[in-house]
Amino acid sequence: MFSQMMSSLRPSPIQVMAERTRQAVATGHSVVDMTLGEPDFPTPPHVAQAAVRAISQGLTRYTPINGSLPLREAIVRKFGRDNDIDCTVADINVACGGKQVIYQAFLATLNPGDEVLIPAPYWASYADIVGMNGGVLKPLATRPEDGYALQPAQLDAAITAKTRWLVLNSPSNPSGTAYTPEQLLGFVEVIRRCRHQGFLILVDDIYEHILFDGRRFATLAALAPDLRDRILTVNGVSKAYAMTGWRVGYACGPRPLIEAMTKIQMQVNSHTSSISQAAAAAALDGPQDEVHRRCRIFQDRRDLLLQRFGAIEGLHTPKPEGAFYLFPDIRAFIGRRTPSGALISDDMAFADHLLAQGVSVVPGSGFGMPGFMRLSYATSDNQLHLAADRIAAAVEQLG
Repeated sequence: MFSQMMSSLRPSPIQVMAERTRQAVATGHSVVDMTLGEPDFPTPPHVAQAAVRAISQGLTRYTPINGSLPLREAIVRKFGRDNDIDCTVADINVACGGKQVIYQAFLATLNPGDEVLIPAPYWASYADIVGMNGGVLKPLATRPEDGYALQPAQLDAAITAKTRWLVLNSPSNPSGTAYTPEQLLGFVEVIRRCRHQGFLILVDDIYEHILFDGRRFATLAALAPDLRDRILTVNGVSKAYAMTGWRVGYACGPRPLIEAMTKIQMQVNSHTSSISQAAAAAALDGPQDEVHRRCRIFQDRRDLLLQRFGAIEGLHTPKPEGAFYLFPDIRAFIGRRTPSGALISDDMAFADHLLAQGVSVVPGSGFGMPGFMRLSYATSDNQLHLAADRIAAAVEQLG
């Protein structure tokens, strides 16, 4: 009845844990939900007002497949202003979130057996999107002691004639790793001298504006203009502007690739909502003060949890440079038992134990790193303190 692809498609580990959390809450349990990567702030008022104006002005009809002209013009300005990337509206694709942009890029370019290099831990959806389009995920394992940062020598050793894409996500979901210009230039040197030159680079910058400790954001296309005909720079408004439900993602890249992605989108969903596009243009062109203010709040929350987690013996938590996640190493707890005698056999069992104690996280195995866990700190300080209290108590219970 179903295609062969369906047999390999797994439910999102993030959504699985989010649903289990909803079920626990529905049955009366108190749970601090740290599963979803969604800012807890409202969409900025001027963005919402732009959507209302669009409705009142009758901007409720079809737009061009690859995005309305006003939105693509705003994206061109954004890339020039924020990233030093010179592009035109013909180089832009707009879709229903960054996930659709990535899906269309892989559908347009992958053939069975093509390899996609992705540093692990990686956003869970990358793996399934690669598989759904016939590709083969080739994870590049990183280490917590390196801040989960890919090393140039690893990249050099991994590239083969089968390599079709390299994916770089910075700041990263789930680790919060943010590459410096110097680190990215290390990758550039590997790419330039590599004897296999037929692959593309997908740069996922969705957490661009959530960067901590005064760090300067860097993106590959700005650092290596000579490689721009191979780089697809993906972004969106969901994280920085708290617009997850509006579903607007976009990309700038080589025009033949953008045209192929647009051709695919024509037969999938035509375009994202015209109202959402008007709101996204207002977000990109409007004041950015609230984005910066919220970034400072995320940094304070990170520091709060790092301080609290530092007092939990056996919980090793590298300091993220951006995004709003922690990715602690929980391997010290594998093999121990709960008070009821249940074995903590893996990170899923550890997540189950935490959920029973009132904290919901996502097992690291869903991100290509068994023995770890991801938690989102996009919630209030009170909830973060409560989560830390419960995690500390849950760990103390283990024998």
